This record gives sequence, structure tokens and C-alpha cells, in this order.
Amino acid sequence: QVQLVESGGGLVQAGGSLRLSCAASGRTFSSYAVGWFRQAPGEEREFVAAISSGGGRTYYADSVKGRFTISRDNAKNTVALQMNSLKPEDTAVYYCAARPLVVVTTPSRFDYWGQGTQVTVSS
Repeated sequence: QVQLVESGGGLVQAGGSLRLSCAASGRTFSSYAVGWFRQAPGEEREFVAAISSGGGRTYYADSVKGRFTISRDNAKNTVALQMNSLKPEDTAVYYCAARPLVVVTTPSRFDYWGQGTQVTVSS
């Protein structure tokens, strides 16, 4: 069982930066792949970034590649999403999610979810 809590969302101007954090409970967190997803009003939840259990492999949606960076610290049970050069279209609720071992990018294949944190980018 893994419990996830996101933090770090807020309001930022276009071009600015935010750093989201996902704090996990559970002694086996290091065996879980973690993904970040986002959902804007009226839209489906979409993949943003993912990281393997050991942190050696990362994956990004084309829309955020080069602007966002995912990282993890298994000693602290945390996963971060550094978001730079933010755009108004990045506005959404951001969720972290975890699943055992294998990294995927499909939301329905993740077992555990946080409650989400709102990111709003003004133009």
C-alpha cells in the first residue's frame, strides 16, 4: 500500500517556474514507478512525466519535454516535478501516481493516486 500527497502547486505567470513534490508513505516505495499526470477542466487526465523505480529512466510527454524534469529521492520517499517556462496551457490539477515496478504512461494502469495540486499559469 502506498499513499501519495502532492504539494507545491500555485499561481505563476507565464514563463515562470514551479516545483511540485510528491511525498509517499510505505517502506517499499523504491520498488514503485511514479508518474505525474494532469487534468484540465473538461479534459481527460493526461500523462506528463514518469520515472522508473530506481530513477534511472525518465519519460516525458512531448508537450513538456525540455521544460519539465522529473526526479526522485528514494531515501526520502519523494518524487519531484520541476516545471520551467510554464505556459497558460499547463494550467491543470497535477496528480502523482504510483504502480509496482514497470513504468507506463497510461493513467488507468496506475494503482495509487494523490489528491492533486492545482497549477495555474496566467498569461
